[in-house]
Parts: sequence; structure tokens; C-alpha cells
Amino acid sequence: MPLYVGLMSGTSLDGLDAVLAEIDDRASGLHCAVRAHCHAPLPDDLRGALLALARRGDDELHRAALATRALVGLAADTVAALLAAAGVAAAEVRAIGSHGQTVRHCPPAAGVAQPYTVQLDDGAALAEASGIDVVCDFRRRDLAAGGQGAPLVPAFHAACFALAGQEVAVLNLGGIANLTLLHADGRVAGFDCGPGNLLLDLWCERHLGRRYDEDGRWAMQGRVHGALLQRLLAEPYFALPPPKSSGRDLFHAGWLDAQLDALGERLAPADVQASLLALTATTVADALRAQAARTQALYVCGGGALNGALMRALAAALPAVTVASTAEAGLAPMQVEAAAFAWLAHAHLQRQSGNLPAVTGAHGPRVLGALYPAR
Repeated sequence: MPLYVGLMSGTSLDGLDAVLAEIDDRASGLHCAVRAHCHAPLPDDLRGALLALARRGDDELHRAALATRALVGLAADTVAALLAAAGVAAAEVRAIGSHGQTVRHCPPAAGVAQPYTVQLDDGAALAEASGIDVVCDFRRRDLAAGGQGAPLVPAFHAACFALAGQEVAVLNLGGIANLTLLHADGRVAGFDCGPGNLLLDLWCERHLGRRYDEDGRWAMQGRVHGALLQRLLAEPYFALPPPKSSGRDLFHAGWLDAQLDALGERLAPADVQASLLALTATTVADALRAQAARTQALYVCGGGALNGALMRALAAALPAVTVASTAEAGLAPMQVEAAAFAWLAHAHLQRQSGNLPAVTGAHGPRVLGALYPAR
């Protein structure tokens, strides 16, 4: 069975997820089985460097090069640990699909004159260190074809989670929340609907010194502030129609602080956290009702799937929808995105398109990524 490694480090900057997956195309559909999973937290200095690169600053090229080298070193070590745990030799792996780390994302909908997206990665260095072919730089091919460059995982979601004759949605709750809509007639749509964990993590780190609010316990100590929530929901991005994508270029500390300053009222930090959790749940629910009102089941992956308070808020906001972790559909929530990039590597080697033009807005299907052979 063909083996691939998928690497994913998302907008949350909580760490690098690596999966070893069996991936094959069969007459009955895609076969994807995760054989091993490894999570490597980002070292504090690397995480700080990546956060700094999300903003304008001095000497960016030098700092980006150093951060890339550190990130690839972490990736190589993580791949080695993953294969050792699985008892698999590098020679048995067809390819690594590496997402890299997004530090800037300015797609067409952002209103920039020249859209661009930047993921820090070095396929040549990772191929040399791992001894495995590497496929990376997936997003820029879609952007070159007029697309958003994101989200790229809906095609994989469709292959794994679509149910014939049923309206199903998949929600990735990473730093940014993105929805994949799997319609009963086979149509697939998808888009970034707003902040997932990004603002929640930012506020928690600022006030508690912790990277995330475990299980949403701190948010549960506060009360949703109605006026703040309405101000947050007034962000024009939420009203934009798909295709659309977003990231730290829009939702960042400065954006949140501006909303709080405009409110003109000092709030208890826990109330702000509760309101941010409500923002994530509300924007997801609003987007789902607007774009797929007949959805029967919502499968959630990403770190937000482990936040019990957020999952309960989603269920309350969507009373007619079954809200569950992707684990109930056969794939653990922290493995889905990395498995998607393992599949994108497979698609590249098979010369299969990896994007969905209906999702990204690209001019047509494209083979995504660039190949760096190990030898």
C-alpha cells in the first residue's frame, strides 16, 4: 500500500502535525488510513519569529530565512520520529506533502492590487534531510490560476466524509475556521468563514499566559457581552460571499484591540473570552445557514474540536444539525489536515488536480505543488 507523510502547521501556530498515511485510489473511492501521528510543539523562539513575520518589520528576508531553516529542521526531526514510531523506513514512503507555515495571505478578496500568499518552507532542504521526495508550495499554483489559494482541503474532505444523498459539512477549527459543504447532489463548496481559535488563543495568552483555553473553561467563567459581539460581527468579511479566505492579515491583535477601544467600555477579560467564543460559533452557524441551510451533520476537526465549550456552543447555535468530531466519521480531528496534505502529495505524483475551482475561484482544476526529489 503506498505510504505518504503529511505535514501541517496552521494559523494557530500551536505545533507541527505529521501523519503517516496509506493513500490509494480505488474503484470504490479514495482509500486513506492513518498509520501513525506525531505532534511537535513549536519552540517558543520559532513561534515568536513566525508571529513577528505575520507583521511588517525590519530585515524580513533574513528573519524569514532563519525561521524557515528552523521550521524545516523541526519538520525533518518530526518525520524521523514518526517513521521510527511506525517502524517504517524512509525508502518505503513515496513522498512528503508539506504545507509549510503561512505568514502572509493576501488573496484577491483582500482588495490588494497584486494578490499573494507566503508559506515558509524549503522542499530541497527537507528532501535532503529526510531522504524522501517532497511536494510543497501548494497554494501559489491555485493563486496563479486566479483562485484564493485556500482552502485546499475540501476535495479531501469530500473524498473522506461525503455521504450519498445527505447534506454534510466539515468544519476545520484551526486558527481560522473553514467550512467544506458536501451537498447531497455531489457538489462541493468551501470557504474560510472567520476566526476559529486565533483570537481565543491570543486573548488567553495575553491574560493567562497560556497558549490556549483548555476545553474553553475560562470562556465558561465569563458572560457574552452583547454589544461587543455585535461589533465583532459587523466586520465586513463575514458578509462577503464565497469564494473567500482569510488569516492573520485580517484577524489579529490590532483588529481585536480596535473593536474593544471603539466599544468604549472596560470589560472583564473572561467576558471578552466568552464573547470571542460566541463570535466563532455564531459566524460558523451564520455561514452554514446562509450557504447550506439543509445541512444534516457537521463534522469538526482541528484543535477547536477538543474545546468542549466551543463544540457545545456550535451545537446550541445549530439545533437542527448533528455536531460531532470527525473521529465519529473515521479520522481523528488532529489528523485530518495533515492527512489532506499527504493526499495532495499523492495527487501531485498522479498528475491529478488538487484544487476545486468552485471553492477557490480558480480558472480551472490544477495540479498543485512543486516536487523536490530526494535523489
